[in-house]
Amino acid sequence: MDDKRYIQRLISEGEHQQQDFKYKVEDAVKLAKSVSAFANTDGGRLLIGVRDDGHMSGVRDEEEIYMMHQAAYRYCRPQASIKFDTYHVAPQETTGGGRKMRTIVVATVPPSDRRPVCAIGNDGRQRAYIRIADENIVASPVHLAIWREAQNPQGAMMTYTDMVRKLMDSLQGQRLTLNQVVRRSAIPRHKVVTLLARLIRFHIAQWEYDDQQFLFSLY
Repeated sequence: MDDKRYIQRLISEGEHQQQDFKYKVEDAVKLAKSVSAFANTDGGRLLIGVRDDGHMSGVRDEEEIYMMHQAAYRYCRPQASIKFDTYHVAPQETTGGGRKMRTIVVATVPPSDRRPVCAIGNDGRQRAYIRIADENIVASPVHLAIWREAQNPQGAMMTYTDMVRKLMDSLQGQRLTLNQVVRRSAIPRHKVVTLLARLIRFHIAQWEYDDQQFLFSLY
C-alpha cells in the first residue's frame, strides 16, 4: 500500500480512542498530554499534519518534528516510548498540474507498563491523562492508586473489613463521584481512594466517565 492510500485509510477512521489528529505542533507541552493519555490507556497514534476535518495540511518544517521528540522525551515522566514514521503524500493538484507533496508524521505510542506516564505542564506540575473516546482526560486519584498498586511486586489483597462494607453500602445502587462517595461513606478521602482502587482491581466496583466527571458504582 502506498503512502497516500495508507494515510487516507487512517484518516477515514476519524479520531477515536486510539487515534488523534494534530494540525500542527506549536506546543510540545500540549502534545505531551496526548502521549500521556495513549501511554496510560490502550496506546494509539497521532497523525501530525492532519486537521480535525481530515484535511492533510502537512508538517511544515523540522522544528515541528523536533517538538514531537521533546513531547515524548522532555515533557513526559517517565519518558514515553514513541515511534515516528514519516509519509509523503500528494493530496491535491497544484495549479501547474503537478502534485503538491505533504509530509505527514505518524507518532505511535504503545501502552506503557510503567504507568502513570505524566505530562509536565507549563506550571511544572506533572499530570497523568487517560484517553476516553476522542478526548484526553486528567486521570482521577483512583486511577493513580490503581497504577501504584499494579507496580507493587507483592500484589494487592482484598479483605472484607467493616470499612469495605461501609464503602460498598454507600455505593449500592448508586453512581457517585469520588467526593460523593467520601461524604456518603464518612470514610477519609485517602482511604476511599485506596479501597475504590482495590475494589476496581478485583472487579467488584467499576468506573465510568459521564458528563465530564468520573462516576463509581458496584458491578
